[in-house]
Amino acid sequence: MSIVGSDPSAWTIRFTGVPHGSRFSAGVRRFTRNRSNRREMRSLKSPPRPAASLAQPGPSLPPRRRTITLGTSAARAALLLASLLPGAVFAAQPPAAFIQSPPLTQVVSTAVGAVAPGPVLVPIITWGGDIATLYANGNANNTDKTSIFGRLGLNLRLVREDVFAKQLEAYLSGKSPYLRGTMGMVNMAAEAANRDARTKPVVIYQLTWSAGGDAMVVKSSIKTTRDLKGKTIALQAYGPHVDYLAKILGDAGLGMKDVTLRWVADITGGAKSPAAALHDNGIDAAMVIIPDALALTSNGTVGSGAEDSVKGARILLSTKTANRIIADVYAVRSDYLQSNRAEVENFVRGLIQGEQALRQLVTNKALRAADYRQTMASAAKMLLDSPQALSDVEGMYNDAEFAALKGNGVFFGSSDNPRGFAQLNKEIQGSFVALGLLRQAVALDHARWDFGRFGGERASATPEAPRFDTGKVAAIVARRQQQGRLGEGELFAFEVFFKPNQDKFPVEAYSEAFTRVIGLAATYGGAVITVEGHSDPMAYLQGKRDGASQIVLSRTQQSAKNLSMSRAIAVRDSVIGYAKSRGTSLDSSQFAVVGHGISLPKNGMCGGDPCAPRNEQEWQKNMRVEFRIIQIEAETSAFKPL
Repeated sequence: MSIVGSDPSAWTIRFTGVPHGSRFSAGVRRFTRNRSNRREMRSLKSPPRPAASLAQPGPSLPPRRRTITLGTSAARAALLLASLLPGAVFAAQPPAAFIQSPPLTQVVSTAVGAVAPGPVLVPIITWGGDIATLYANGNANNTDKTSIFGRLGLNLRLVREDVFAKQLEAYLSGKSPYLRGTMGMVNMAAEAANRDARTKPVVIYQLTWSAGGDAMVVKSSIKTTRDLKGKTIALQAYGPHVDYLAKILGDAGLGMKDVTLRWVADITGGAKSPAAALHDNGIDAAMVIIPDALALTSNGTVGSGAEDSVKGARILLSTKTANRIIADVYAVRSDYLQSNRAEVENFVRGLIQGEQALRQLVTNKALRAADYRQTMASAAKMLLDSPQALSDVEGMYNDAEFAALKGNGVFFGSSDNPRGFAQLNKEIQGSFVALGLLRQAVALDHARWDFGRFGGERASATPEAPRFDTGKVAAIVARRQQQGRLGEGELFAFEVFFKPNQDKFPVEAYSEAFTRVIGLAATYGGAVITVEGHSDPMAYLQGKRDGASQIVLSRTQQSAKNLSMSRAIAVRDSVIGYAKSRGTSLDSSQFAVVGHGISLPKNGMCGGDPCAPRNEQEWQKNMRVEFRIIQIEAETSAFKPL
């Protein structure tokens, strides 16, 4: 153990010699996690207890470091504790530890074996979506016969395994027929798993979308996603953020080769994490979990440089905004699915029923307080090693948006779904091949369930409720427009152009732009999309040149503003209509229309008036509609959580 720092109000206790994967029980705590909002309890009270693992014990790994930042009130207690524990020293802040990230085919070489008999081992990870899996199993690792899984005739043993390479080893050897990870993680394993036809992975169920648990934190030089070009970004190797980063870059018109990646071993905690790496002067951005993002940015504002924060650091966007990128799934071995299809189907049925039952419990937690507390305490014990970590496990649950029966039908049901299984596979594998994590695109299939056979809630049972308060969004946009801050929080932006006197926007002419808007709207469901119309200033400029009265000039300006607003509305309606014709439903409350008139000409302002276009090209560029995707996470009252 060591204590870092000279200021007692910001001392850091650092533990060394802790086995990789071990946990501490409740006491003095620091929020961490292993995937998305995987918050774990770190304590000074209990000796370490090894976490359950799917893989056989391997060679000793380097000591893992844990940090706990203490306030002044805890400083004297820390000194006393340090004096009582062996190996206590004062240490300097260690440098970030970077590693290589070769393809998993070079990391995992486990021989393929038959699936072992007995209780079926099912991996879970420390994530809110896995609370429903535990609930379906009777809030126990081994299936309770009276539980949802038990009543379906299943005999399972749930084992937490957050190290994905170990999951893959167990999957190949036959210790478990299942993989549990994100779509990105399963795709990373696909090439290694496809070396033998028996272990070809088949995705059987989507548990959740990450809806607030993951974030990109950037330093002050980065204002929008376009500014990421040429920057150095830290992220966990083989973790959930690789495809998250690839999608952000792709939507900004960039690729993985436009940035420098620095890989770290852990997703959180100590010198091997992206959060630690962001303290390095050579790192410009980091892909982190929300607890670390809040610490780096002085509780979600702008980092002050005090305690664990990085001066000037801020959250560029989180999965509260980008809520259709990280999909958590289960996959099964092909041979096991072929031989045990009815059993696997019941496993999926149990996952669906478990999510529904847990949702009902959470909704009625005041009336079912004892059952609710027992469920959350059991989840905290099995996922965080501490039954007292109730608020932490509740936070994990809230950061996960469950796909449920309805969402699975949508996710797997249509190849045209911009955030469905087929599209995610295409995006992920394309970026992984470019990055060298895959040598080539590989086949990854799903079970092709008829989700209508699973019963329960149907896809058409209830209409989608608007996610945004349109009045509050309009007020935010109007305020920012008046203050000249409409670009604040901008993630992506692009323009479409139109001809003089044009008031219709046919799909044939604008399909490429409309398709891009549909994709961005579907991916960044927590962002507001402004549709901003601009008008040609020539009529105003000619009137002023000819000595028109101020009344006439004002009317000309207002007419141009009205025209730009009507064009923005027409474009918005055309996009939503085009999406509907393709089977995609867009939330109209996500779109805010703005009519700028002639106030923001493409060729700038000359004094208080628009500059006169110097040629026809400049004149035509003023007639445009601009799409801007803006994150408004700070404006919490405008967004209604899904």
